[in-house]
Amino acid sequence: MTGRGGKSGHPILRVSRVRDFRLLWIGQSLSLLGDQFYMIALPWLVLQVTGSALALGTVLALEAIPRALFVLVGGAVTDRVSARTVMLVSDVARLMMTALLTVLVFTGGMNLWMIYGFALAFGLVDGFFAPATASIVPHIVDGDDLQTGNALVHGAGQLSVFVGPVLAGILIAVGSTVSSAVPETGGIGLAFAIDTATFLVSVVTLCMMGTMASSMPDEASEQQGHVLASIRGGISYMWNDATLRTMFVLVAAVNFLVNGPFLVGIPVLADSRLPEGAAAFGLIVSAHGGGNLLGFVLSGAIPSARRLNIIIPAVFALFGIGIASLGFVGSTAVAFMLVLVMGIGNGYISIVLITWLQKRTAKSMLGRLMSLVMVASAGLLPVSEAISGVVIGLSLPGLFAGAGVLLILVALWAAVLPEMRSLKLEMGEEAVATTS
Repeated sequence: MTGRGGKSGHPILRVSRVRDFRLLWIGQSLSLLGDQFYMIALPWLVLQVTGSALALGTVLALEAIPRALFVLVGGAVTDRVSARTVMLVSDVARLMMTALLTVLVFTGGMNLWMIYGFALAFGLVDGFFAPATASIVPHIVDGDDLQTGNALVHGAGQLSVFVGPVLAGILIAVGSTVSSAVPETGGIGLAFAIDTATFLVSVVTLCMMGTMASSMPDEASEQQGHVLASIRGGISYMWNDATLRTMFVLVAAVNFLVNGPFLVGIPVLADSRLPEGAAAFGLIVSAHGGGNLLGFVLSGAIPSARRLNIIIPAVFALFGIGIASLGFVGSTAVAFMLVLVMGIGNGYISIVLITWLQKRTAKSMLGRLMSLVMVASAGLLPVSEAISGVVIGLSLPGLFAGAGVLLILVALWAAVLPEMRSLKLEMGEEAVATTS
C-alpha cells in the first residue's frame, strides 16, 4: 500500500513525499498544459476549415452542452467506482480522440461534421472527468495537508493557462510551414500531437498510482439504484445539511454577481475608457489569472481553519469593493491592481472552500458534491452574462456598482448567518482534533 507523507516538515514537503500525489501532480500538470494546446488549436482548425465564425460558435457550444449536462452524472459515477478509474478511462478516450484528430489534420481528412462529432465527444468525456479530478486528492493526501495538495494541483492548472496558450500560438504559427495535406494546418496538427503525448503521460502516471488512489469508500459498495437516484442522493445530502446548503447558496450568488459583470464588463471598460484598448483588456485578464495563481500559493502556505467564518465574508466584501471600483476607473494600472487583488482573493478562497468541502463530505459522496459545486459555480453564468449585457447598455458604472453593492450585502449576510458561526466551532474542533 502506498504510504502517505509523515507529519514532520512543511506541508509542501509532506505532500511531495506521497508517491501517489507526485504521480497525480506530474501527470495532470502536463495533461492540463496539453489541454491548452487543444483549446487554441481546435478553434483555429475550425476557422481554417470553414472560415465561419458561426461554425466556431456552434463547435464551442456543442462541446459545452454535454459537459454541463453530464457533470452530475460524472459525479455519481465517480462515487460508484473510483475517481482514479473515471480519470483513467476519460484520459484513454481523449488520448484516442486527439491521436485521431492529429492523423486527420495531417492527412487532410478532416471536415466540419467530424469536428462537430469530436466536440460533442470531448464535452461528454469532460463531464465525467471534471468531478473525478476534483475529488481524488482527499483519497491520497492526509486531511492536515489537503489544502496544500489542492493548492499545488490547482496552481499547476493556473500556470498552464499562462504558459500553454502562448506556446500553442507560437507552435501553430511556426508550424504552419510543416508539410500537411491542407495548407496552414501543420502547426495545428503538431498542437494536437502534443496534447496526445500529454494524455499518454497522464494515462501512465494514473496506472502507476497505488491502491489508495484506486480505493472506493466502504459506503460505495452499499449504493443501490440507478445513476439518477445517486444524483438525487447527492442533492439531498447537500440540501439536508444546513451549513453545506448555505455554502452552496453563497457560492452560487457570488459567482452570479462576479462572473457576468467581469466577463461582459471588462472588455467594454477596456474599449470605451482605457487608452490602451485591447492591450489593456489583455493586461487585466492576465492580472486576474496571475492573482489566482498567487492566491493558490498563498492558500498552501497559510492555514485558515480557525478563521474561516471571518475569511469568507471578508473576501466576498473584497470582491464587492473591487467590482464597484472598476466602474469608476480610467487608468489601466488601477484596473490591473484591482483585478490582481481580487484574483488573489479568489484563488485563496477557492482552495479554502474546496478543502473545507472535501473534509466535511463523506468520501462516498465526494464526486457528487464536487459536481454540485461546479453547477453552483457555472450554472447561472448564461443568465448572469445576459443580465450584464442588458445593464451595461444602460450604464457601465451602474453594472459594476450594482454588482459591487449586492456583493457587499451578500458578505454582510454571510457574516451574520448562524451557519457561519457554527462553521467557526466546527473548524476549531477539527484543528484541535488533528493536532492531538
